Amino acid sequence: MIVELIRSKATKEQIAQMLTALESYIKVAVDIKQGILAGGGIMHADCERVLIESGSRQINIWGADWYPKEKRMAFGSLINISRQVKKGVRLKEPMQIQDPEIRKKVEQITRKLLEP
Repeated sequence: MIVELIRSKATKEQIAQMLTALESYIKVAVDIKQGILAGGGIMHADCERVLIESGSRQINIWGADWYPKEKRMAFGSLINISRQVKKGVRLKEPMQIQDPEIRKKVEQITRKLLEP
């Protein structure tokens, strides 16, 4: 399992490599401050680790899934919980990115780097 660190438009080879883990979609962790992402692997945490090792701060990393054939995204990930759940505050769906601005940034960065 290889997780690719993507700083500029992904190549066809990188997309193919990221798809080897789950075939129809790619787990991604997106650093919304740096405008980069890590993709591939079986868990968002695998991608998050690659970003942290490259210098990203955990607070800026959000998890999502990219479906290249449909060119669509899903915004649920376990790594999103710790960024959203504050002490005493309960969210209906803590895995889903709740903030529309963060969601928009995650989608824009993902599309910029992964969409053909």
